[in-house]
Amino acid sequence: MPTTDPKKTVDMNKILRVYSGSSNRPLAEKIAGLLGVELSGLTLKQFANGEIYARYDETVRGADVFLIQSVAGANVNDMLMELLIATDAAKRASARSITAVITHYGYARQDRKAGPREPITARLVANLLETAGVNRIITLDLHQGQIQGFFDIPVNHLSALPLFADYYNEMNFDTDNLVVVSPDVGRAKAAKKLSDMLGCSLAIAHKGRPRHNAAEVMGIIGDIKGKTCIINDDMIDTAGTLCANVKELKALGAGDIYVCATHGIFSGPAIERLNEAPIVECVVTDAIPVETGGKIKTISVAGEFADTIKAVYHERSVSCLVGGDFAL
Repeated sequence: MPTTDPKKTVDMNKILRVYSGSSNRPLAEKIAGLLGVELSGLTLKQFANGEIYARYDETVRGADVFLIQSVAGANVNDMLMELLIATDAAKRASARSITAVITHYGYARQDRKAGPREPITARLVANLLETAGVNRIITLDLHQGQIQGFFDIPVNHLSALPLFADYYNEMNFDTDNLVVVSPDVGRAKAAKKLSDMLGCSLAIAHKGRPRHNAAEVMGIIGDIKGKTCIINDDMIDTAGTLCANVKELKALGAGDIYVCATHGIFSGPAIERLNEAPIVECVVTDAIPVETGGKIKTISVAGEFADTIKAVYHERSVSCLVGGDFAL
């Protein structure tokens, strides 16, 4: 039976390193604070031609490295390259393991060939991350859950649904007069989970999409007349789809409308559209940095990520101490 040296256990607890890319440092600081560690130093710069440079300000030899990055924003491609280059730097500096904590997994919408001569970018990004040297992924509300299957490494897929459920349960809605609305058929399963958590009914919006970032709502399956509606989605980009859903709900006699989504991408006129739309509020997580104000509010996912990082690190430390494979 392997024995554990107490001194070695203490040493293991000193090799957790949490780093942040430039896309969402405020969330990374919250996560590090909940873990009880300091956000370690990672220098990120750009050369004059836009190429990205990364260097760790301390040794990462033998360390479990957790890189926190949101692949989103106006410079989404730079954010992806930052993550890949920082991973390569950690691998070449002899890190024991590298976990990419991707609070928003970019390029996830192209997860299949919907037409001829199209790419599958969700798989491409997965290949890039594995080739760079990532040993594990921790991410939140992928556009489609089956994207996990594009990886040959472990994936911890978190959900913001419990956070939204807690948020709305605290409002003490009349559940007999409350309905969760899925913005499309593909989101119906997640919306059903939220409706179960809230103890209310479910409705589904059926739409056609004539082109990218444009949607036409065709109808609503379910009873929403005179009821308080909560529209739930995984992301809001330009808010065109969402506003079409809100318009259709109001035309069919819906009461107050609340909106919640995990990822507030908010491209182009999204925020203006949301503030002008007949909704009470729009709640998103801080997985992507968002400017709050008007009808836009945020809830934090730092606790979920911190708990998962703690569990993953504990598993690796225990496995290493007993002579097992740390890359669970």
